[in-house]
Amino acid sequence: MAAHTLLVLAHPRTDSLTAQVAARLHARRKDEGGTVDVLDLYAEGFDPALRPEDEPDWENREKVYSPEVRAHMDRILAADEIVVVFPVWWFTPPAILKGWIDRVWNYGFAYGRSRPRLAGKRLLWLALMGGTPEEIERLGMTDALGLMLVTGISEFCGLPDAALRVLHGTELSGVPVELRAGRVSELLDEAERTLAEALPGAAANPTPAVPTTTTATTTAATATRTIRTTTTENTENEEPAR
Repeated sequence: MAAHTLLVLAHPRTDSLTAQVAARLHARRKDEGGTVDVLDLYAEGFDPALRPEDEPDWENREKVYSPEVRAHMDRILAADEIVVVFPVWWFTPPAILKGWIDRVWNYGFAYGRSRPRLAGKRLLWLALMGGTPEEIERLGMTDALGLMLVTGISEFCGLPDAALRVLHGTELSGVPVELRAGRVSELLDEAERTLAEALPGAAANPTPAVPTTTTATTTAATATRTIRTTTTENTENEEPAR
């Protein structure tokens, strides 16, 4: 049975290279017979600002969050796999994507349970970076992103089958105008190959696998996960906050 994919897009322009990459991945999954829920954060007007109604309550993991957040939680729960496509600005994902994590991947839902609610889902973070692989490696950008997205978010939320992949050289301003269409075509093909390699096939509820991405997992990050998870209750039939 084909998978249901939540495809998250974080770019303000519908004609951006990021949006074109998301569209190619959407088409790929549809061609494979899967279903796709496209979550375009900008187009849907998602508010990334965390307000009191969505602030975690460490004494009440059953807190009922805002209707907007609960709707997003439902879309995450419905997905077999999550693909997040975004540009890298100032060494980090766009603020709207960080705000989506802050508000939606919340205590009692994405973490804070003895049995992770999101376990078994596959997750691909696909980042677009303008620099060359050599420049990005020298700056340590991939390691920094991997620590944040794979260790700090995915693994912390019980998603071991998570990977970060990077499309390099996505800044087109230095490419002659007459060559840009060819360069875009190359990047779209690379994005499709990346999806096939990182999330092979489209089977629903796949068996979790060891992530293949290379990230820096620190003792401090591991300690943080241990401290937080020891505060959760260990009940048999618990349900996440909805």
